[in-house]
Parts: sequence; C-alpha cells; structure tokens
Amino acid sequence: MAGQSKVEAIPPWGLAVAGATGAVIANALVYPLDIVKTRLQVQVKRKATDSVPTGVDSTHYTSTWDAISKIVAEEGISGLYAGINGSLIGVASTNFAYFYWYSIVRTLYLSSQKVPAPPSTAVELSLGAVSGAIAQVFTIPVAVITTRQQTQGKGEKKGIIDTARDVVNSEDGWTGLWRGLNASLVLVVNPAITYGAYQRLKDIIFPGKVSLRPWEAFVLGAMSKSLATITTQPLIVAKVGLQSKPPPAREGKPFKSFIEVMKFIISNEGFWGLFKGIGPQISKGLLVQGLLMMTKERMELLFVLLFRYLRKLRSAQLQKAAQLAASKAIAK
Repeated sequence: MAGQSKVEAIPPWGLAVAGATGAVIANALVYPLDIVKTRLQVQVKRKATDSVPTGVDSTHYTSTWDAISKIVAEEGISGLYAGINGSLIGVASTNFAYFYWYSIVRTLYLSSQKVPAPPSTAVELSLGAVSGAIAQVFTIPVAVITTRQQTQGKGEKKGIIDTARDVVNSEDGWTGLWRGLNASLVLVVNPAITYGAYQRLKDIIFPGKVSLRPWEAFVLGAMSKSLATITTQPLIVAKVGLQSKPPPAREGKPFKSFIEVMKFIISNEGFWGLFKGIGPQISKGLLVQGLLMMTKERMELLFVLLFRYLRKLRSAQLQKAAQLAASKAIAK
C-alpha cells in the first residue's frame, strides 16, 4: 500500500478512486487473458457419450494459445472481450470498496496503537482480509454475472441485465447472484496476501521510500500477485466452477459449495485439475497487479499534488479575504 504519509494526505475515497482507476485500466488492457483463464477453468474432461446442455460452450481448449485461436475463429475478436462491461464494473466496484475499507481499517488500527509502528505481516494480512470480506459482500453479484457472460455458448450472448435475470429465474432466486460467496470470502486471503506481501516487500526492498518509480511499483505488484495466485489457485478454480453453469456430467445440477466443486474436479481430472488455467491466471495477475500498483502510485501522487494545490489556493483566498477585511476596517 501507499506510505503512511500518503494515507494521511489522501482521504479514503481518494485512495479508493486511485485503486479503482488502476484496476480498470490494468484489467481492460489484459481482458482477453481473463476470458481464456475462465474458460480453461470451467471446462471439464468429457466422455464421448456426454451431451452438452444448451448455452454451454462445447469447445475444448488445450492451452492458452489454443483457446485464443479457437475463440477468435469461432466468435471473432469480439469474443475475447465478451462480458467486458460487467467485468470492468465489477473490477471498479470491488477495488473501490477494497481500497476504501482498507484505508479506514488500517488507519483505525494505526491510531489505536500507543507506540507508532508499522503493522506486522500478520496484521497486514488480517487488515486485508477484513477489507476484502466487506468488499466481496457488496460486489459479488457482478462477478457472478460476468462469469456467466464469459462462459456463454455460441449464439447466446446476453447483456448484463438479461444474464442477471437468467441467474435469478433459473436457480435460487435473488440469492443466486451471491453464488460462491463462501468461496469468495475464503478467497479474501488472495488480496490479503497480495497487498500484505506488497507492503512487506516495499518495506524490505525500498525502506522509507514514500513514492515508488513506475517500474518499482510494477515489479513489487507482480511479485506479490504471483505468490498469492499460486497459493490460492485451487480456490479460484472452485469459485469459477460455482459461478458458472454446471458441466454436462452434473446433469444440470448446480454445485452447492466450493468443496463439492473441488471433489468433482479431483474425481474427474485428478489433483492437478485444481490448477487448470494457472498459466493465463498468473500471466493476467502479473500484468494486472503490476499495472494496477504502478497506476495507483501515480494516481496517489496526483491526488497529493492536487490536495496540496487546493490547500494553497484556499489559504491564499483566506489571506486575501483577511487583507480585504483589514483594509476595510482601516478605511472606516
């Protein structure tokens, strides 16, 4: 996260806007990788006798490049951007909520300390987990809708509203929009590990440095995200399985828990099936987190300069008003 001097200079909404802006720019640039990793993670090895339900993509992908090639061949370039509107809305809302609550929770923790000291790694992880859990409760419906859009079959391209209606009408009512919430709450360890590792690596590699150079923020963001992704990949795959349509072998029966998804994957594909799609997942994570933190650092610096300018402008206005009042008093 940003240095403490920045946190004091920028209000929570400013940090939230900086984080959300960085996330949207980063995710928009690498969105095709998001499509690929989602489709790789939801596909299950099928038997020749398996039927494919309507609306479920029947194409099988063997690698990242194979997925990109087949998606472009069957759906055109636009196929690599299916569901991007909902995805970016989700990215913006999730990151805004996360950074907003993180700044508040971290500030409250620091203000409660009798002796000022940087939070330990365990505390950083805990603060990140609490912030992530709060953010997930409010933003998971967008993630569910986006996953459905990314895994729709050919000829079944629906917008955000229509996809949301399908989820509500075909499953558990409105609670279907919160499908996978338990897995998402468990997965708050991912951003917790990411931002906890980022802060710790920053303190170790660049001790006392408030403003990082773009390449420094990129490298730290990529390193921290790689660690978090490798650690939590099985949960990420299980969450995607929960939020997508059930595979043919399930005969249309939705999964009830991420443990059930993991058991199904292991029984059908073996243990390493829990790590499918990890190539594009890590590639996307490296680029997104690196670009996110690089952009966020620049946005925070921009806010610092903006607030500093506004304070000077306000101070000049007050000084001018005081001088005017003094001159009027002398004239009287």
